[in-house]
Amino acid sequence: MMTKQVEEILDEPHEQIVQRVCAVDVGKDSGTVCVRVPAASGTGRRVSKVWDVPARTGAVLGLAAQLSDQGIEKVTLESTSDYWRIWFYLLEAHGLDVQLVNARDVKNVPGRPKTDKLDSVWLAKLTEEGLLRPSFVPSAQVRQLRDYTRMRADLTGDRTRYWQRLEKLLEDALIKVTSVASRIDTLSVRDMIEALIAGQRDPRVLAGMARGRMRLKYADLVESLTGQFDDHHAELARMLLHQIDTLTDQIDVLTARIEALLARLPAGNTPDPDRPAPDGQARPGTGANAPADEAAQRRKPPTAADMIKILDQIPGIGPSNAQVIIAEIGLDMSRFPTAGHLVSWTRLCPRTIQSGKRSTTGKTGKGNRYLRAVLGEAAATGGKTQTFLGERYRRLIKRRGKLKTIVAIARSILVIIWHLLANPGTTFHDLGVDFNDQRIDIGRRTRNHVRQLEALGFNVTLTAAA
Repeated sequence: MMTKQVEEILDEPHEQIVQRVCAVDVGKDSGTVCVRVPAASGTGRRVSKVWDVPARTGAVLGLAAQLSDQGIEKVTLESTSDYWRIWFYLLEAHGLDVQLVNARDVKNVPGRPKTDKLDSVWLAKLTEEGLLRPSFVPSAQVRQLRDYTRMRADLTGDRTRYWQRLEKLLEDALIKVTSVASRIDTLSVRDMIEALIAGQRDPRVLAGMARGRMRLKYADLVESLTGQFDDHHAELARMLLHQIDTLTDQIDVLTARIEALLARLPAGNTPDPDRPAPDGQARPGTGANAPADEAAQRRKPPTAADMIKILDQIPGIGPSNAQVIIAEIGLDMSRFPTAGHLVSWTRLCPRTIQSGKRSTTGKTGKGNRYLRAVLGEAAATGGKTQTFLGERYRRLIKRRGKLKTIVAIARSILVIIWHLLANPGTTFHDLGVDFNDQRIDIGRRTRNHVRQLEALGFNVTLTAAA
């Protein structure tokens, strides 16, 4: 017999009734604006006013002034490509409360006509009833940092493609140096390619340019460098190397800009003394006998550069990955009330599908591809370490497979990151490889093994080891 228990579910902060709202159905060249306010007659009814506004700076600033004069409490924008940016940036700078919503969450009711006018009215109605979940849009400084880190990631991918094209060109010239060298972008291989471009064709001379441990592969290098590299290969290789060098210089410039921006980025949250530190570690400067200098350090919020060093302590996370993480989620974790909110936003947890007594899990979704890329890289790297995350990786991969294990470890890393950013002043503390082994219930495991042996027909007698 089922018992019915009343469950009380509180509304989220954004789920509140708003009296004076505005919604914009964003387009490339213009936007359809809908303002919903109480009717002037005082009958309790509401009135919608719809008109088109060009997507130009002057027109949007004029709209911002008009909305401020009308006392609009909230403005909703539909996330359409990058066309929403001019509306969000200018309206937000004017002091309006602007929220960006996913187009998937604001689909019109089936059976109704699909027009920009009706879409804007529907968006305004959803806004006034508090039925929309706002998307995360970081501050202007973090957005600027994000532009640099994303451009660096894109240029790094472009440089990798040029290296791959160069390798294919060498294969066409019957040069198999990448079969001997671990990577094509090593200094030894670069010297050999430069010599080939300059006209050197003797494989023995080329193999003599090897450095370090590659000198031990001299005989293999001579065979792999024997090919048919001619002048047209040299011309194409020079073009590819020029592109690679140009991209490398641009990446170095972006890295310098990122470091300069991080040095000026203000700190995020202030420490919350009631919130536990990650992995149960005590906070520095806490307790009855805390030194005065540690207490003063605790009151001083860490800078973005300090947070880079703290995140670098996590297995698999390097300085460049930490820069991308801060650029994507910022330092202010008040935008994500719990670690679960951040994990859900990143789409590192499966979607729950429950109907009746049956409960299944869906796919994780796409999420932020730049953040998921660095977390996946960190998970794969951390899985090779002798740490708690590395041991967790090896435990999961046996029964869940590599892809699901990487998602699980990436989620664990993101939870750690949330705790470190939400509690400035704390540091990462690894639980150790033997964390799970130390918490095994020996008696329970012993009883399980005994039952299994008895089920196979054995009489088991246990004797304690000396």
